Amino acid sequence: MAKACMLPRDLKRRKLVKRYQPKRDALLTVARDRNANPEERFEASQKLAKLPRNGTRVRLHNRCQLTGRGKGVYRKFKLCRIQLRDLANNGLIPGMKKASW
Repeated sequence: MAKACMLPRDLKRRKLVKRYQPKRDALLTVARDRNANPEERFEASQKLAKLPRNGTRVRLHNRCQLTGRGKGVYRKFKLCRIQLRDLANNGLIPGMKKASW
């Protein structure tokens, strides 16, 4: 089990990303535009640097929604491999059953 503080921290980062993404995208398009005025590009890059660091998508990390585990997380279910197997064996995930041959 991950530290208890990891899940709220991850949730906080996801909210920040959601809030700042449109502004960040607009500033990035101006800063990357080669045809724009150099002063405008510089100003956009300065504004971009003042935005919170945790507001970038790069800082997000997939975590298990039940335990907070950061490794072995399936995107489709948002669960780590251990919890996914437990829930599937107990029949709590519809349509999933243990493979046998």
